Amino acid sequence: MGKRKATSNANNPNQDLCDFLMELADYERNVSKNVYKYNAYRKAAGTLSTLTERVKSGEEAKKLPGIGVKIAKKIDEFLQTGKLQKLEDIKKDENNVAITLLARVSGIGPAKAKDLVEAGIKTLEDLKKHQDKLTHHQKLGLKYFDDFEKKIPRAEITEIEKIMKKAIKKLDSAYLLTICGSYRRGKEESGDIDALVTHPDYTSEAKDEQKKAVSLKAIVECLEKKELITDRMSLGSSKFMGVCKLPEAKGKPFRRLDIRLTFHDQYYCAVLYFTGSDLFNKNMRAHALEKKYTLNEYALKRLTIEGLPGEAEKITSEEDVFKLLDLPYKDPRDRDV
Repeated sequence: MGKRKATSNANNPNQDLCDFLMELADYERNVSKNVYKYNAYRKAAGTLSTLTERVKSGEEAKKLPGIGVKIAKKIDEFLQTGKLQKLEDIKKDENNVAITLLARVSGIGPAKAKDLVEAGIKTLEDLKKHQDKLTHHQKLGLKYFDDFEKKIPRAEITEIEKIMKKAIKKLDSAYLLTICGSYRRGKEESGDIDALVTHPDYTSEAKDEQKKAVSLKAIVECLEKKELITDRMSLGSSKFMGVCKLPEAKGKPFRRLDIRLTFHDQYYCAVLYFTGSDLFNKNMRAHALEKKYTLNEYALKRLTIEGLPGEAEKITSEEDVFKLLDLPYKDPRDRDV
């Protein structure tokens, strides 16, 4: 999944508040390594990004889901002074700023960013001089840094989807492909492209010979021939990470593309999971546990009396998961929590 989770919305009257919350979230993830606070700030930003009116005060914000006393206080401070002392202090420390910057490079996580900064590498220019310290993936992340920072308009993903579907249906017409993430949730722009692929014969129960007939490598090679995929970051048996670009589109940016190959019997749990939002998933998993089920990207399983996962339920659509959990079906467009 992408580095920057989108809470941007052109007509969001609380955009500046969302921005400072996301900056705090980045700091907590990359510098403090506090996932709990990272999620709290992101949840608050997500809540504010859905409002149609400008928030007037922290008091008012506190009535909203995901905004507690501490975040409400920060909203008050920002509304009154136009800035936030905590962020000003964070920005005074050049190491914090450097870690946050380097962690924006695809493939560089918080720990790696910290190591680089401790080694005196603090800017992208420094990084370009020390590529020996980078993996193949990270080098590509650096090479395409500016392009990967740009949002991908919905229409462009639709074009890429058409090319992918047409190409892999030529390999075998039974292939299924779904582009998940914020694109499937109906967003006007996305940070990257996350595609799931499966084939009816490719099941977790299938014999090895049958499974061999379905190959992610063949799919990637076919998309390279079509000049859609330009670079490989990594290619395993079930996950490809790389770079794509609309062929014959002059001046179009390079984009991050992930393709996952999933067993057909696990496909709809995977589609549900990779569509998100991650907070929606979290809530759904919690609800599943209340109903004595366990849900993840592979399966929905009923818990045994001992509290262990039992057999996987037969899932032939996302609707099946909602039905088994006694939840009203939610269209992907309504899954932004």
